[in-house]
Amino acid sequence: MKKLGLVISILLSLALRSQQIVPLDEKSYIDSLQNVVRLKTDNQSKAAAYFLLSNYYRNTDSTLSKKHLETARSLGKSNPFISAQYFYYQGQYYADRDKEKAAASYLKGTELLSKFKNKESEFLQSRSWFGYGIAQKNKEGYPFLIKIMLEKSIPLIAKYENSRNLGFEYTQLALMFTYNAEFKKAENYNNKALEILEKNAPASSELFFTYLNIASNFFYQAKGDMGKSFLDKAEKLIQPYPDSSSNSYYFYNKTLYYITKQKNEETLSAIEKGLYYTKKFQQNLLTQMFYVHKYDILKKQKKYTEARDLLKSILKEKTLVIDANNRKTIYLQLSSINEVMGNTKEALAWDRYHSKLSDSLNAANIKLEINKLEAKYNTAEKERKIASLNAEKKQKELEVSRKNYYLLGLSLVSFFFISLAISLSTLYRKNKKLSEQKEINLQQKITDIKQKEELTLTKAILEGEERERERIAKDLHDGLGGMLAGVKINFSTWSSNNLVSEEHEDFYKILEQLDRSVSELRHIARNLMPESLLNFGLETALRDLCDFYTRKNLTIDFQPINIHKELSLSTQLHIYRIIQELLANAVKHSGANSILLQCSQAENTFFITIEDNGRGFVKDTIKPTSMGFQNIRNRVNYLLGKMEINSDNEGTNINIELNTYEI
Repeated sequence: MKKLGLVISILLSLALRSQQIVPLDEKSYIDSLQNVVRLKTDNQSKAAAYFLLSNYYRNTDSTLSKKHLETARSLGKSNPFISAQYFYYQGQYYADRDKEKAAASYLKGTELLSKFKNKESEFLQSRSWFGYGIAQKNKEGYPFLIKIMLEKSIPLIAKYENSRNLGFEYTQLALMFTYNAEFKKAENYNNKALEILEKNAPASSELFFTYLNIASNFFYQAKGDMGKSFLDKAEKLIQPYPDSSSNSYYFYNKTLYYITKQKNEETLSAIEKGLYYTKKFQQNLLTQMFYVHKYDILKKQKKYTEARDLLKSILKEKTLVIDANNRKTIYLQLSSINEVMGNTKEALAWDRYHSKLSDSLNAANIKLEINKLEAKYNTAEKERKIASLNAEKKQKELEVSRKNYYLLGLSLVSFFFISLAISLSTLYRKNKKLSEQKEINLQQKITDIKQKEELTLTKAILEGEERERERIAKDLHDGLGGMLAGVKINFSTWSSNNLVSEEHEDFYKILEQLDRSVSELRHIARNLMPESLLNFGLETALRDLCDFYTRKNLTIDFQPINIHKELSLSTQLHIYRIIQELLANAVKHSGANSILLQCSQAENTFFITIEDNGRGFVKDTIKPTSMGFQNIRNRVNYLLGKMEINSDNEGTNINIELNTYEI
């Protein structure tokens, strides 16, 4: 099922484009809207119909869509509510053309619509926030979109518990979790949508797409039989409407089902039926998705030329590969299939495109993370200045208050000499206490400065180490790795044309050794700068690290508990290096056959526990200058953490507690 990885992101993009689903009986729907604009006399009804017509044609006929949009606006010039609606539908029109214009329109729509307190306004506000999150997705990422959904979009309509709009919002949220491989969460929100829609909208297009989303959630887990029952329910809803554009989505999910069953001919049949609808309704992105699956089948059938030409047509058409991650995957597939065909030069060329784009995407991700950290730092700095000003204000008020008390004592000195003595004594004690407190504060400031200097030094050392690791990893992967890969491809091509495998077994053994050497070199490069950490986060990277150290006589049980994805890249990298060193020490020195690694997080505290059943060691025998433990202690100290080591002849247990807030 790994080959569905590219398609699942496209499926999400496609579903998120369809924010306002039209009925399955599209002809009756369009006819009814056209009757409204032809027969109705009031401008509000006509404007609403023109807005819906604009939204319907926005992907198939942009000129007609724009015309209907502006007609609706002109009808509502004197109506503030129609004018507010205009910006939502303008955002819809720009959604697939200009993300920045779409985002600006959606935000303007939320601002104007919030002035009206009615059900329709709240539904449109919810959709506007949803549209804004989609428009910003490529810039801010999926966590931002999910946050918009949970904090802005869904709360606006959550009070309308039986609304089909709420059911649809839950379906869209489930689809985001499916994309992020959080299938259980996706199932939970799909079930919420199902409960609303089966009861309150049993023949709706919203329910149809909910059935398809539930089915696809199972298909991406390779649970074809569980998804099939929901696919059948969707089929019953769409069967009466053979002319509906929604048929293309049904056949797409049917394609996924046959892929899980590895039925190639049935898959091709479903693809061709789906392509009929996508071409009829100009659904360009979905057309390219079908071609991706067709390529996979052709490759399995060893029809390499057809498969390669199909990939090139996808690249040339551009709809699918606007997304850089999809383009990277297409490059990799073109390199792979050309290598199989013996086209060495072309395979190397596509491999270079893939490597260059991978580096570019990694750099973009790091830049985005740096920008987020900078914004976070600026916000914290402003808050610190405000807090400082407030403290200064309170201090001045306290000084004024003290002066008032002092003047009051002086005015009473002639009458109450004893009271004056008592007041002076009290003032002396207060001044003495204040002096002591100032001394304590001064010492604390000195301590803080020393700690900051130590942290700055540690940070510089650690960052220098990581930069050097990254440089070496790039040199190995892009330089020596590329050269060895080229040698391997050249040998493969030459041997397939000049040698007989049965007569030259020694040569092929050497070729296998070369192949293992290339793999080992790439393992070393990934170990120096873990690509899975940059692309998929800490939990996935740690799981890959455990798999890397697992041996035939050694099992590693990795237990992640509530690891937050919002951790900064710098903090994730420090945690990764600590655990990498701990695992390396355990594998190298303990002689254990079982290792338990548990990582958990509670708010800003990250816990690491590693246990093995090896021979143990005497704690005091660890040399202070030992490179491995010194690196661990440096990173633990930098994260203001603490480490506890317990070891005897039955094994070793190490517990580490780290602070994950920004230093």
